[in-house]
Amino acid sequence: MERVRDLSELPKAHLHLHFTGSMRPGTVLELADKHGVRLPETLTEALTSGEPPKLRATDERGWFRFQRLYDAARSCLREPEDIQRLVREAAEEDLKDGSGWLEIQVDPTSYAPRLGGLIPALEIILDAVDTTSRETGLGMRVLVAANRMKHPLDARTLARLAVRYADRGVVGFGLSNDERRGMARDFDRAFHIAREGGLLSAPHGGELTGPASVRDCLDDLHASRIGHGVRAAEDPRLLKRLADRGVTCEVCPASNVALGVYEKPEDVPLRTLFEAGVPLALGADDPLLFGSRLAAQYEIARDAHDFTDAELAELARQSVRGSAAPEDVRARLLAGVDDWLTRPAA
Repeated sequence: MERVRDLSELPKAHLHLHFTGSMRPGTVLELADKHGVRLPETLTEALTSGEPPKLRATDERGWFRFQRLYDAARSCLREPEDIQRLVREAAEEDLKDGSGWLEIQVDPTSYAPRLGGLIPALEIILDAVDTTSRETGLGMRVLVAANRMKHPLDARTLARLAVRYADRGVVGFGLSNDERRGMARDFDRAFHIAREGGLLSAPHGGELTGPASVRDCLDDLHASRIGHGVRAAEDPRLLKRLADRGVTCEVCPASNVALGVYEKPEDVPLRTLFEAGVPLALGADDPLLFGSRLAAQYEIARDAHDFTDAELAELARQSVRGSAAPEDVRARLLAGVDDWLTRPAA
């Protein structure tokens, strides 16, 4: 058997991790008990058994079920201390997996009702990120994401808020939730505001719908990164466009399989995207519900797609290059990748 290196020691950047979805299962259970939250039985069973819930979101009923479980977990976050705990534990998990830079994605409107309003909610999140980054040594920033299911005017409000806090740790603006709802062009003004304010554009696309949604993100939202983007593999011309423009796709293999986008890990078109020259950043998406964190995504690339250690190192480099990390952080992580490759395989 070929000797391989430990992927948890490979320096990398994590660019696709959702806020609530980053929680540890035990934390959700403890916070639910603390606040008297009654969780759906299916979620409680999954969290206590260690087995992720059975999900399939390729139809609207399945997506609704996924959102219901996600919303239930989010309802356990009710105090600043809960936010601080989530951020600290997310950082600890990332560090264990070799991450040296984390951009965590959040829609602060989802937490505002319990944290005193939109601005206090974002400030609590940013304070937790800043404190955790200083105490753990993990570089951390925030990507504020609007919700496709809400009115585009709400997205504009969020974009202005995100720009206002660009000097406090916000580095990008995204668009999440069911991409089958809400046309990308409806949110073009919000993304214009974000880009004018110096934030990177990173909307979701090319997951639940096909290549057209990736093209819409490029044409209407001028995306510099695409959340997921895997369905671009179905269009060779689109692949070339992504490669030529250097647009990073934040690919989340375990998530793609868990939600039914692909039947098994081998079906995720990692190799197609990689060999077409599309920059990739592997991400865990929502480990709370999908059951695996960052290093496991690299394991999928190795085990299901036969990526060599040299190719896995290149994936890690692409994640760093696609990040908003400062140049000194990038240089340190890229040097660490080179060092990892020089180590003897186990």
